[in-house]
Amino acid sequence: MKIIHCADLHLGSKIDSKFPREISESRKEEVRNSLKRMVEYANEHLIDVIVLAGDVFDCDKPFKKDKDFFFSVVGNNPDIDFLYLRGNHDSLGEHRELPNLKTFSSAWTAYEYGDVTICGAEIVKENATSLYSTLALNPARKNIVALHGQISDSSGVDKVNLNKLRGKHIDYLALGHIHEYKTGVLDERGVWAYSGCLEGRGFDETGEKGFIVLDVGEKITHTFVPFSIRKIERRQLDVTGKTDGYTAYLQAQGCFSFDKRDIYRIELVGELDASVDSFASDLKKHLSDICLFADVKDLTKKKIDIRAYEGDTSLKGEFVRTVYANTEYTDEEKAQILAFGLRALDDREVEA
Repeated sequence: MKIIHCADLHLGSKIDSKFPREISESRKEEVRNSLKRMVEYANEHLIDVIVLAGDVFDCDKPFKKDKDFFFSVVGNNPDIDFLYLRGNHDSLGEHRELPNLKTFSSAWTAYEYGDVTICGAEIVKENATSLYSTLALNPARKNIVALHGQISDSSGVDKVNLNKLRGKHIDYLALGHIHEYKTGVLDERGVWAYSGCLEGRGFDETGEKGFIVLDVGEKITHTFVPFSIRKIERRQLDVTGKTDGYTAYLQAQGCFSFDKRDIYRIELVGELDASVDSFASDLKKHLSDICLFADVKDLTKKKIDIRAYEGDTSLKGEFVRTVYANTEYTDEEKAQILAFGLRALDDREVEA
């Protein structure tokens, strides 16, 4: 028997505002189509059950096209059982009666497939504390438990207390809520895992995205399957001493690999001379040729060699010495003031 564990599809969700509009619209479609593609994978690999561990929709009142799409995918794949556990985003989600769509509630609900039990409950205010004491599993069966929440040492809404699940005869704890793949040991019998989301929607959801396949034999083994259409990556580039966007672009190519399909945020770090204009926008333009979209964030610090202006009798030298002598500013504030002031004195554009 094979089972897919996935979570956090967030159908209908917004896409990062940093993305251009056309890419945002395309990403919305790709997030929606990730469900279709996963089900096609399930059919090709003879998957029997798909466990949806919360947040299929991004809100309790999803768009009609997202609801219709989800229920159409489920209804048109009758050979697969979809076990839908609602999360914090879709806790009041709409339900439609379909033979192969099985749901959970605030009480433990179990579905049996041969010698496998798949059990789950939706964590709400009323059961957040008592939930763990009411879980009773047959130790002779292979037990999968589905929950949605953040791993915690305490109990509460949107929290999963691992301490209270140990020794409960769980072989695999299928979790939702965290948008990256994570796994660990639950106890001497079982493991826990977050499948993560199927597609990254912003720069806070970077790296490989996909789902988990459970293979049920004598034991339950699990494998993470990277599956996203494209990745979102965040990378730091130390541009200390660089003076222009093209040089930084060549450095970025030497340090990192880029894929035309993917989206990147490049964070510029290091120290630049206070007289150097920000070249973040130029670097962004150069990177647009080698990836789908790049956002460049300038986190560099400005520096200036005060010794170079000690004997300078010009307005520029007087300005530098006056700023450095001021005790009201921090060193970082002084560097920023000097950066703006020197550009203005050179009759160059001042970037806020």
